Amino acid sequence: MAIFRELPVITNEATASVSRIDASAPGFGSADLARPISPSRAAQVAPLRKPDWLKIRPPAGEAYVAIKSLLREQGLHTVCEEAHCPNVAECWASGTATIMLGSDTCTRACRFCAIKTARRPPPLDPDEPVKIAASVVKLGLHYVVLTSVDRDDLADGGASHFAATIREIKKRDPAIIVEALVPDFRGDLESVKIIVDSGVDVYAHNVETVRRLQYRVRDPRAGYEQSLGTLRAAKSYARETGRELFTKSSIMLGLGESAQELAVACDDLRDYGADVVTFGQYLRPSLQHLPVERYVTPAEFQEFQTMAEGKGFLYVASGPMVRSSYRAGEFFIQGVIQKRRDAAKLETQDASQTS
Repeated sequence: MAIFRELPVITNEATASVSRIDASAPGFGSADLARPISPSRAAQVAPLRKPDWLKIRPPAGEAYVAIKSLLREQGLHTVCEEAHCPNVAECWASGTATIMLGSDTCTRACRFCAIKTARRPPPLDPDEPVKIAASVVKLGLHYVVLTSVDRDDLADGGASHFAATIREIKKRDPAIIVEALVPDFRGDLESVKIIVDSGVDVYAHNVETVRRLQYRVRDPRAGYEQSLGTLRAAKSYARETGRELFTKSSIMLGLGESAQELAVACDDLRDYGADVVTFGQYLRPSLQHLPVERYVTPAEFQEFQTMAEGKGFLYVASGPMVRSSYRAGEFFIQGVIQKRRDAAKLETQDASQTS
């Protein structure tokens, strides 16, 4: 059962100034410009015509077909498919995939997301961690991203299920780099620690948009500070326990944010310890979802990349087709982690020879 709701949010004149909703249209009022819009009202906002740089080819190729067949055989889901990612064929062909844990049904109803929602999703499959780990090894993946829907119906938000999956993968092949793109766990820092303790290499959580637009874009149970807090907690706990951990976040553009707001969001992410950030164009999954306010040009994406790189991020991926789990960033992180692993091995060998 869908749980889209129309809820009041913080009123802000800037929100009204960027919205494409016509407040003079029948059934609309000025208050609608500062609040989430229901699917029925969103459907009345005509879609913008996509520019040439957003032309997407249908997914195809041997690797795409092979991975899709294996995932269906095992009853597994990927966010690549569920969220209608435009890079699915490219990423799968390069040996990366984003696998979704905990069913394909979310307890939240963010207004940008294509994943279906329900108050009571199906129960967790206790065999899923083993099935995912076996599939990852069989597919020969070098870098795997594990993500999940929000599971607010579970005491730990699904953190233990995440951790079990990561451990199963590492048990079969410790060389596989695992990124966990996790929910905010309602701000529960014990759940964050469960993920870090699993041996994950990259802890990712998306703030999704700038501070001002949080209540318009995300489910009301999410929050800007709550999201930032989980990123900081992951980094801090990793340091306390002597682990090396990269943290990562992503922001969608084209929802009405300003360049100044984006710069502030980057400052916030760096202040909270984020190592990697990605920027991509928001694409409306259906007429029932949030309208696109504008299509950001490739030149602007380049400007935002330069801006973010100047903030000190370890890596920035920025472009119309970039998504949170984007293979360019994964290749970079994979290279950094592998170099550090090799250096650690050399140090260990030198120490043993010296002794």
